[in-house]
Amino acid sequence: MSVKSQFLKKLQTRQPVPVSFTSKTQADIAEFRLRMGQLQEQMDAWLENTGLNVETFTVSVTDLLVEGGTFEIAAITLRYDDRSVKFIPVFLYGQGVTGCAEVTLHAEGSVTSVGRLFMRAGHFSDWSFTPPDASSRPEQRFKESTFFSLILALLP
Repeated sequence: MSVKSQFLKKLQTRQPVPVSFTSKTQADIAEFRLRMGQLQEQMDAWLENTGLNVETFTVSVTDLLVEGGTFEIAAITLRYDDRSVKFIPVFLYGQGVTGCAEVTLHAEGSVTSVGRLFMRAGHFSDWSFTPPDASSRPEQRFKESTFFSLILALLP
């Protein structure tokens, strides 16, 4: 064995073993969970000093492309009086994305789709928003102004 080979072998044994997932799917689910948590934290920051609070609850997402067919993940609700806007994860894989949450307004006994947030896996860390009439408007980066335009419906 060459000195270089010995060095590389010794270097490899000293490096920490990265956390490994048994599959890409498990890694993508973990990323989706992490990003939903970060989204909730971002919403908390945007809502500071408004008196509104973000609530989370767990939903079960069914996705035929996921091992086992389902997984648990946090969803987000914002309430004002008897109205709420919910951000509910609906699928992991589809439409060229890894992670999608449906945004709905719950008011006066009805549920109205407000649009969808899409998460991309990898280096692209921003969520993108697509309104229900996506054919007329392209998706946009989900940022503070987009967030407040979505929750404006909370105030009748």
